[in-house]
Amino acid sequence: MKNWIRKDWRLLAVLLTAAVFTAPATSKDTTSQQHKKSQESLKFFPHTYEKVPELPSPHTTADGIEIILAFTKENKWTIVPVTVAKGESLGYRERDWDNIRILKVDGEDFPTLARTGLHSEIELDSTRRITGRSIAEITDAGRPGDSSGVGFMDSEEDIISVLKGDNRFVKKLGLTHPQLAKPLFHVWNMIRWVNHTRKRVGRSIDDITYFLYNQRKIHLLHAGGRGWQESIFNDEILGMYQIEFRSELDESEKAFLHEQYPDLSDQQMADLLKMLSHIYTGEMVPFYIMRYGFYEGHSGYRSDPIALSFIFGLKNLEEIETAFAGILDKVLSEFFSRENATAKEGGCHE
Repeated sequence: MKNWIRKDWRLLAVLLTAAVFTAPATSKDTTSQQHKKSQESLKFFPHTYEKVPELPSPHTTADGIEIILAFTKENKWTIVPVTVAKGESLGYRERDWDNIRILKVDGEDFPTLARTGLHSEIELDSTRRITGRSIAEITDAGRPGDSSGVGFMDSEEDIISVLKGDNRFVKKLGLTHPQLAKPLFHVWNMIRWVNHTRKRVGRSIDDITYFLYNQRKIHLLHAGGRGWQESIFNDEILGMYQIEFRSELDESEKAFLHEQYPDLSDQQMADLLKMLSHIYTGEMVPFYIMRYGFYEGHSGYRSDPIALSFIFGLKNLEEIETAFAGILDKVLSEFFSRENATAKEGGCHE
């Protein structure tokens, strides 16, 4: 469990109640008109449907509203608006609401990341500071027992080795960091929408049993606030929530893994299935992924990019195995040590 910095629930009530859910727009009036237009044809949570709406999930409406379909604890279907909006604020620091940008990438430190969605290892090798804070300071703050109990990375990892390791994974998958951040933003915006409509503050939400994403069923196991967690970077990002979700493998997927990894023991196979299909994280991580390409290291709150690509249906199991042929169990479990980080780009622990 991370060490929470403070627990001012009255302030928390103000902040969450003030959270705004917007679609890309040039003004507040335009945003309001877009939501009104969408709601003429689609009724959003807490409205429910007896049958699943005949829509893809995720889906973008004609007027630019991003939605996902979810199944409620009342055994009914609902539509949740989850638009990832340029300029949307996380909303925790009241004075800095306008300074947190979901779609903002740290282009000053990582110009290639801002331009392509992937890091340049040459840039990472020459990086001495991120957001004006030294690599040593960020690494120390991110290790277990410093700014949080479990840490943002393992004691054998440093911030550059973690950025390199995950960048190699994402590159092998044929994806980009923004592509992997977006589903997590959708999950977070779903949580925000439910809290906003229910007028609840800092509590676990139990309204949503599961939601659909690229034809995968994703169970929302937990989403609740605990208090404040400061960022390890010199930025405005704060964390408060613990978010847990999983997507079960079907029998054909399990059979495929057993065929590809026949030498794994029952426990090793169970560990592989869990690492591939289960995420326990917080709302800081999608901001970290978008801004820095940082998924957290091998700590309790890691959002592994391979697992994200599988859970959200960005890549199927065969595609993932092709990218990491015969070593999927290793790449999901091994730390990004400094030794591995100095290996040739693309090595991915081989």
